[in-house]
This record gives sequence, C-alpha cells and structure tokens, in this order.
Amino acid sequence: MSTSAPTVALLGTGTMGAGMARQVAAAGLDLRVWNRTRTKAEPLADVAHVCDTPAEAVEGADVVVTVLHDADACADTLRQAGDALAADAVWVQCSTVGVEGTARLVALAGELGVAYLDAPVLGTRKPAEDGTLVVLAAGPSSLRPSVDPVLEAMGSRTLWVGEEPGASSRLKLACNAWVLTVVEGVAESLAMTRALGLDPALFLEAVSGSAVESPYVGLKGKAMLADGEIDPDFALSGGLKDLGLMVDAVAATDFEPRLLPALHDQFAAAVDQGYGDQDLAATYRTFATSSASSAMSGEEATR
Repeated sequence: MSTSAPTVALLGTGTMGAGMARQVAAAGLDLRVWNRTRTKAEPLADVAHVCDTPAEAVEGADVVVTVLHDADACADTLRQAGDALAADAVWVQCSTVGVEGTARLVALAGELGVAYLDAPVLGTRKPAEDGTLVVLAAGPSSLRPSVDPVLEAMGSRTLWVGEEPGASSRLKLACNAWVLTVVEGVAESLAMTRALGLDPALFLEAVSGSAVESPYVGLKGKAMLADGEIDPDFALSGGLKDLGLMVDAVAATDFEPRLLPALHDQFAAAVDQGYGDQDLAATYRTFATSSASSAMSGEEATR
C-alpha cells in the first residue's frame, strides 16, 4: 500500500454509511461509494465517485470499508468484488455482525487475499454525519498506519481492543446491549408514568440535570413522545438483529443473561406490530398498543 493518502471504497451508504462517507471525503481522501440501491448512493456524487458494482468501487482501492446490514450482506458484497480487490488492500469491516459472523468474514478475507480489520463503531446517524463515532478496532498493529487516516476521518477516537479480529465485535455487542437496555428502560418508565395517571413528559423533566440523566435518555425519550413515525437513527429491526447476535454470542459462555431474552421478545413484538423500519424509540409505541388492546378487552367484557 502506498504511504500517501489512501484511496477508499465505502460499500453501503445507508443510515450510517452516508455520513461516514462524507467524513472520509471531507478528510481529503479519494472516495468511491457503492450501495445495492444506487439511489441511496447518488446524493454522495458531489464528494465521491458513485459506482455501479462492488468490483468497480474496490478496483485500485487501498482501504475497503463495509457498512452493511449483516454478515451475509458483507460476504455477498465482497465476493462480488472478487478479483478487483488489490492484493495489498485492507478490508475495514464496520458492520455489526457478531461472533460467528466475524469468524466467517475473517475466513473470507483469507480466501480473497486481503487483510482484515474488525472495526465496528459506536454511534448512530448523527455521530456518523458529524464524524464523532467511536471506532472499536481489532487487528494486526501493522495495519494501523494504513487505516489511521480513514478511522480518524470517520470517528472522534479509535479504541484498539486487540491484535486479533473479533475482539472489537464482541465488545460492540456488550456496548449495544447497554444501549438497547437504556432505550427500553426509558420506554417502560414513560409508559409507567402514564399508567399511573401522570403526563409521561414529567419523567424526562424529573431526571433532567440529575446524576442519572444521560443525553441518550433525553434524546430517545423526546422521540418516544413525539407524534408520527420516528425516522431511524438506529432502526428497531437492526436492534432486534443485534439482540439475536448477543444471545448467540453468550450461549457458549457461562454467562446467563436476564435482560437480553426479554429485550429480544419485546423488540420482536415491536417489529411484528410494524415498527421495524422506525427508530429504536418506537418500542414505546407498543405500550400504547397494549393499553388500547387492554381497554378494548375490558369494554367488551362489561357489555
């Protein structure tokens, strides 16, 4: 790989990838982008070359970044790139793919003859657009000079977790478990406040400025109480996917989670009710549905 600024191919320009791409371009790096649905990549034409195929995007690229839904999407996309991958390219894999998914992608990188950096990120759409993601990186330290310009463009800091790919993906699952627990906790506290005959907004007012407040509580709480559909910073269906990865990851350990199975059931119910394409905050809407259903049942029972 050249010691000059790397040429970057970013594959996947959805909720996260579009913002990450703009940050890479803003850092002055030559950028090609590809997305399965080209219309989602075309708004980046002012800062990047929009490609029709993964092979076109990766040809001559020093660093290939994947920001795709799951391990299957990553594997399929890199296989489409095929022989167009440069022999000295580094695959920077930013998707949340879990333990088994990471193992599969590491093996695929070996088949394709490219170096692999396990690099999931902490943050949602706004941090991606602002370049304030936290990158969790695991891979050989020899790759750092090659990938540092790209990681520094995408995030505010990089936490190097280990030399072996997989360590950062495991840490990402633990971090996302906390995120999803916080979201569901806020949803239940708001619903409980309402069930006890109070304006649910009082819960957010009560914790505001206290030791237990966090920016995420206010952000998601306000989204929960807003009218209309909630545009996704982190889609509820993606949260369900990640919860499945978490449950699978701990199955082979002696850790017996208490919250994860319940969270998985709740998110699955929310997706079944049609909230999958909305933000995580839409989990709150299921309580309104449950209350309405209970009220209807009560009315019918008294007839």
